[in-house]
Amino acid sequence: MAKLYPNSPVHPKSPNLNHVSSFPVTFENSYTNALPELAVTWNSDVAPSPKALIVNDAVAQSFNLDPQFLKTEAGVCFLLGNELIDGCTPMALAYAGHQFGGYSPRLGDGRALLLGELLNADGQRFDLHLKGSGRTTFSRGGDGKAAIAPMMREHIVSEALHALGIPTTRSLAIVATGEQIARETWLPGAVLCRIAASHIRVGTFQYAAHHEDPTLVRRLVDYAIARHYPHLVDHQDQYLEFFKEVAARQASLIAQWTLVGFIHGVMNTDNMTISGETIDYGPCAFMDAFDPATVFSSIDHNGRYAFGNQPNIGQWNLARLAETLLPLFSDDKDESVAIATEVLMEFPKQYQALWDAGMSKKLGLKNAPTDLVNDLLQMLHTQSVDYTQFFRSLSSVVSGDTSAARNSFINIEQYDVWESRWKELISRESQSPADIATSMNLVNPIYIARNHLVEEALAAATEGDLNPTLTLLEFLQQPFDERTGFERFTQPAPSEYKNYQTFCGT
Repeated sequence: MAKLYPNSPVHPKSPNLNHVSSFPVTFENSYTNALPELAVTWNSDVAPSPKALIVNDAVAQSFNLDPQFLKTEAGVCFLLGNELIDGCTPMALAYAGHQFGGYSPRLGDGRALLLGELLNADGQRFDLHLKGSGRTTFSRGGDGKAAIAPMMREHIVSEALHALGIPTTRSLAIVATGEQIARETWLPGAVLCRIAASHIRVGTFQYAAHHEDPTLVRRLVDYAIARHYPHLVDHQDQYLEFFKEVAARQASLIAQWTLVGFIHGVMNTDNMTISGETIDYGPCAFMDAFDPATVFSSIDHNGRYAFGNQPNIGQWNLARLAETLLPLFSDDKDESVAIATEVLMEFPKQYQALWDAGMSKKLGLKNAPTDLVNDLLQMLHTQSVDYTQFFRSLSSVVSGDTSAARNSFINIEQYDVWESRWKELISRESQSPADIATSMNLVNPIYIARNHLVEEALAAATEGDLNPTLTLLEFLQQPFDERTGFERFTQPAPSEYKNYQTFCGT
């Protein structure tokens, strides 16, 4: 395996690592074999006293992994990368990226490792990737560790998005390491083992574009097309079509985020995948009261990644991707820029069309008028109405019960005027009111990963109690199905969460 830097040694093998030849899965390494310049061989730290906290049964079974085995001593060692089965060659991946607008040429996996690739039952290829596995050559002074709470946040929120039908990486397991790590205080350590369609980021292309090998970007694109967009392999304009499809997936992903009130929180170019999955959950959160300026991240002081700015940032990140692909679009630089610009100018239109379609479904309409939607959102904003709760209540209005929706507003008269306009449009729909209400409840969740519930679960998990996490996950895995007697899980955060902040955990 080629080294990234002449003076970057391969991490020595730990004498505590075992090599296991018999295992129910086979690892592959297509990415690092094809692109050795983008990875460094490395090993995870050996945990002093590991214990499985969470094993995602559904994810495990999709890869022919026995969830019960993963909870055993041997299974836990496998999840930590401390048991190297045949084909498993842990790698720290290289990438660059714009972080809060500032470019860093050398980022990479500073506390993460790619164990290898697995095929699921459908023959689809996924990365098995560790987070919190120790320092690497890319750690930039960090300790390479993770605490239980941030890893549990990623598990909870990624499962919530998955249940909402939003593309995302998924957590296979969380393992407590048995060590204490230093943050604001000493915290119990953990490693997250996650599944991803790949870890190819916009930042990966940025790194490749500045590599000494001028063929690296083309080879990276060829690999990405073969893995994620195989229908483009023989396309005459495959590189341009690749860029178009990446842009389309990002438009779809961000539209899905905003329709459910999700804020990623750190949309750096190294946190945008070309597969179109949500990745790298750090200061993420769901919005309570609707406000386009909502920011939760403690380090996003200027609101760069605020809720309402996410589509703009998506386009900005795609522009950075386009910069790396210009030589592949045309031999003429000006022509390449014109080609890329045309695609980028389509992005806001793509996003808006998806948002409009999604908002129409949330309102029970085939085509919701723009002024109706804008007036509603303005009203939600000025009156600080809970976004999720209000949209869920609208199905009851269709069924004849207006109390929950009306009681969400201080200025009820203003709402009544809007409701009359909306109900007039509803009356023109071809579906029955009952069918409309049912369809609305299929897109307007009643349960989301509300911040106060997540924090409650994380605090308990840090102290060794997983019950709040398991209970919360039970609801989040069926976000559209109301359960009587559990109203607490539908309520907005208490007032003390008005200035709520989230943290990356590094």
